[in-house]
Amino acid sequence: MADLVQHADEVRIVSQRFGKGATNIDTYLKLDGYKAVEKALQMTPDAIINEVKASNLRGRGGAGFPTGMKWSFVPKEAPKPKYILVNGDESEPGTCKDHVIFLHDPHAVIEGTMIAGLAIGAKMGFIYLRGEYRYLLKIMEKAVADAYAKGYLGKNIFGSGIDFDVITQTGAGAYEVGEESALMESLEGKRGVPRIKPPFPAVVGLYGGPTVINNAETIAAAPHILLMGGEAYAKLGSERNGGTRLFGISGHVERPGVYELPMGYNLKKAIYDVAGGIKGGKKLKAVVPGGSSCPVLLPEEIDVGLDFDQMGKAGTMLGSGGIVVLDETVSIVEFALRTIAFYQHESCGWCIPCREGTDWIKKTLTRVHAGGGSKKDIDNVQYLAENMMGRTFCPLGDAAAMPTLGFVKKFRKEFEEYVEGHKAGTPIITVQELVGAGH
Repeated sequence: MADLVQHADEVRIVSQRFGKGATNIDTYLKLDGYKAVEKALQMTPDAIINEVKASNLRGRGGAGFPTGMKWSFVPKEAPKPKYILVNGDESEPGTCKDHVIFLHDPHAVIEGTMIAGLAIGAKMGFIYLRGEYRYLLKIMEKAVADAYAKGYLGKNIFGSGIDFDVITQTGAGAYEVGEESALMESLEGKRGVPRIKPPFPAVVGLYGGPTVINNAETIAAAPHILLMGGEAYAKLGSERNGGTRLFGISGHVERPGVYELPMGYNLKKAIYDVAGGIKGGKKLKAVVPGGSSCPVLLPEEIDVGLDFDQMGKAGTMLGSGGIVVLDETVSIVEFALRTIAFYQHESCGWCIPCREGTDWIKKTLTRVHAGGGSKKDIDNVQYLAENMMGRTFCPLGDAAAMPTLGFVKKFRKEFEEYVEGHKAGTPIITVQELVGAGH
């Protein structure tokens, strides 16, 4: 197990039990475990939702939609059962925050699932983990079994007369099922492709019943919000962006790791102070601020707060909190090809703009990288990416297009120099060496 990183600026809410043995249910109970759900049992569903609304908690999966508002969309009366679905399919390159929650505090995910269930009137929750997280599935399965053994799950939880069940499930390693409707399709035993919306999951979701789908970190924050109060949690962050967030800082930094920082924390400070600056004293070239789908930022653009609104104003996204730092040695042409190769590989092929767009961008950048490209190819890459935006059933097309546009627009000169330089006979790395056997 990797050592947990620490920094003085961290505000430990979701991570407060990390490294304390909270996978053991008795240890979790000593650390205030399951107290929040006991409190929730004494509250009305509306009171729970209002507390979460007051917290300004926004979805930690990437979209940043207000959590309390999402819960409130579920109809109070429904002909079919309601469900809670925890999205632990953490597949965005550069993102590793949910991993540490499952590893260190699995009962918080269970408890948060129960609280969400009480808020909307659901009696069953599903915790869906990424296919590559097999070892974490074992941890979650044991945590669920221990909760059943204590009588916290199943019939008559905590003697309340309310029933609640939790089921764990794992995917098969498909990035696409991170999208909520594709996740439901996968959970129902079908091919993981997106559904056409409307209807939306809050009304017609899993098995046709009203469904709340939240990221694992979002769900894990719910117990802490109930215990400390929504307003207190909101004050930890910035305006309209309550609380803290787990940020995975990776790439060319001295101290990579997952840090829990207040929402709105300065990105430049996170890189140079929290993560110790650029490795080896090299110069910063670019930052991918929230996972591979987020448009890149230049060094002069990183003096900005890490919340959904400020990052949006900066022309990028907070995404899933995966901050990838690139130093001066990185070839943006190679990095752009790596990025689009991932999205081309992971596209489900359902819609033509995504299926064809990712493939043609990859082919074009492959040609450029191999030394056979032209300036017209750079224009074509931009044209293809622009015509993918907003034209697909799910956000995967946008997730591929947005970083591509960022690379081409902000590093156009580097692309042009690369084309001219390799025409002149500059040695290159082969595409096989770059992309590897996996793609």
